[in-house]
Amino acid sequence: MDTSIIASFMEMLVFAVMAIISISFALFVVTAKDIVRSALSLIVVMFVVAGMYIMLNAQFLGVIQILVYVGAIGVLILFAVMLTKKEFGSDRDVE
Repeated sequence: MDTSIIASFMEMLVFAVMAIISISFALFVVTAKDIVRSALSLIVVMFVVAGMYIMLNAQFLGVIQILVYVGAIGVLILFAVMLTKKEFGSDRDVE
């Protein structure tokens, strides 16, 4: 077999796996009830999209994707944890 055919097949296989991972985690972002799990899933989606950019030979866009979006989602998680009010040790748990 020709090596270019094998390389092309492997590239398509990696792209298909990345697409399936991206779609499944994007669906989990929408359906998750916990904001932290949703944000972590969004980070995974952004990493996979950055990997797709790198596969398309757009390394600069891949690095910017990681720096800007994944960093912003990290800050989003911090604000979500800080601003979410959760009661610990309330009297309702004792009943």
